[in-house]
Parts: sequence; C-alpha cells; structure tokens
Amino acid sequence: MTYPLILASQSPFRRMLMENAGLSFQAIPAEIDERVVEEELSHRAPSPSGVALHLAEAKAQDVAQRHPGHLVIGSDQTLSLDDRIFHKPRELDDAREHLLTLSGKTHALNSAIVISLDGETQWRHVSTARLTMRPLSKGFIDRHLARVGDKVLGSVGAYQLEGEGIQLFEKIEGDYFTIIGLPMLPLLAQLRTMGAIDA
Repeated sequence: MTYPLILASQSPFRRMLMENAGLSFQAIPAEIDERVVEEELSHRAPSPSGVALHLAEAKAQDVAQRHPGHLVIGSDQTLSLDDRIFHKPRELDDAREHLLTLSGKTHALNSAIVISLDGETQWRHVSTARLTMRPLSKGFIDRHLARVGDKVLGSVGAYQLEGEGIQLFEKIEGDYFTIIGLPMLPLLAQLRTMGAIDA
C-alpha cells in the first residue's frame, strides 16, 4: 500500500528540493514551539545532531497525528560549533555576533529527517556537512551585512550559500542537500524502500 506524502515544513528551500525531485506531496507546517521542545531536552545534554533529530521527530509526529494515513517527513537542522548550538539571529547585531564567532573556524550543519506514519516513527536519519569560514575582519562583516541586509535573519548561520554568503567560506565538506537542510539521497532511498515512490 502506498501512502500520500506530507512535508512537515514551511521552508521554501525544502519544498523546492522535493518538487525538483519530482515528488508529489503536500507541505503542511508543524505547530510546535521549537524553543520549548529544545528546553525539554536541556536536562539530557543532547548532541547537536540529537537536537536536530528530536525537533524533526516532533514536527513529523505533530503533523502525522493530524493527518492519519500519510507518510509525514519532518526535518530540522542545527548549526553547531563544538558544543554550542546556534539559532537564527533575531536582528543584524545577532548576525554580526554569529559571523564573528564562526570566523576562521569550522562549524557543522546537522540535517535530520524523520518519517512518521499514524504517530509512529518509521525512520530517522542525520547527515552532517562541515563548513570552514575564512577569517573575516569586523569591517568586512559590517559591509557584508549592509549589502545583504535582513536576508541573513532567515538562516541559522546568518549566511546564504546560494547568494553572497559563499564569499565567507574557504572550504565546504558535505553535499548541497544537507547544507540546504533536507538530505535528499538518503530520503529518496528510504522512500523507495518503503514503496512510497517508484523504485
């Protein structure tokens, strides 16, 4: 039996990846407070990839409970530098602090996917990309933020690799899909295994 697909996300980038892959699906965002879910985890001291998995599962479960009989794909991404997990900057001063902290260092993007059906988790996966930012001067960061403006507030790292953000980096290890936030190759392989798409 094949089940219709739902992407539990309002991200235009994740939706675009699935559309470009030729998948037929609905996009229905989860109704959860991510910071509350993270707070509930704090006493367990989870790894950054563990946080991404937990958030992806919370999203998938939330939508799956409201849409029985659908395979629901939940996804989340954390950006981590050592043990610190970064969140989307609220304002340009936060973005400036993010870039100053990441300057000259290698950080990780941990992209998690969970598939749920009728409130039961069917599959979980995390892919990690490692990105090395070149050393950035405060002057360059200020000029960069002045050029790109509020667009940086939509990204956890305060950059968009598909735009001027690429100028911030000297090395990237990991696939494009993981960086965007939806590791497509393992997802497609699992959907084929489950009979949800043509194999």
